[in-house]
Amino acid sequence: MMLKKYWFWVVGGISIVSIFSALFAEYILGLEPCVMCLKQRYPYYFLIFLFFIFLIFNLRKNIIFFIFVQLSVVYGLFYSLWHVGIEKKILPSSSECSGSLKVTNSTESLKEQILSKSIVSCEDVVWSIFGLSAASINTIVLLLLFIFNALYLLNNYGKKKNINS
Repeated sequence: MMLKKYWFWVVGGISIVSIFSALFAEYILGLEPCVMCLKQRYPYYFLIFLFFIFLIFNLRKNIIFFIFVQLSVVYGLFYSLWHVGIEKKILPSSSECSGSLKVTNSTESLKEQILSKSIVSCEDVVWSIFGLSAASINTIVLLLLFIFNALYLLNNYGKKKNINS
C-alpha cells in the first residue's frame, strides 16, 4: 500500500538516481559510455522532465504521467535488451555501435570514420557487478518499473467502480 501511495515519487526517484549513477560513472569514475548506453538514458531524462512538470502543476495523480512512464519504459527496455544482447553476442550491433574502424587506403575516409564512430564498442562491458553489466542492471530496473507501473495503472485507473455499492 505504501508503494501505491508514493508511486509518483518512486518513479521520479528511480529516474533521478539512475541518471545520477550514469553521470557519476561517466564524469567521476571516467567510464566512457557507448552509443547504446547514451540511448538508454533518454527515458530517464524524459521522466525527470515530466516528473518536475507534473509536480509543479500538482498533477501527481494524473493518468497521463503514468501512461508516459509506461511508454518511456518500453523505449528504454528496447534499447537495454538490445544492448544486453549485443554484450552477450546474441544480437548484432548497429554500425554506430562499433568501436572498430574499417580498413581503408584513404586518409579522408579514415578521418571520417574516426570522427563519426564511438570510441567505446557496445560489445565491451565497461563495468559490472556480480556478473551483471550496467545494461543488465538497467534492464532489470526498467522491467520492474514496467511491471509496477502497469499494476499501478490497473489498480488506480483500470477498475470500474460500482456506483450502487
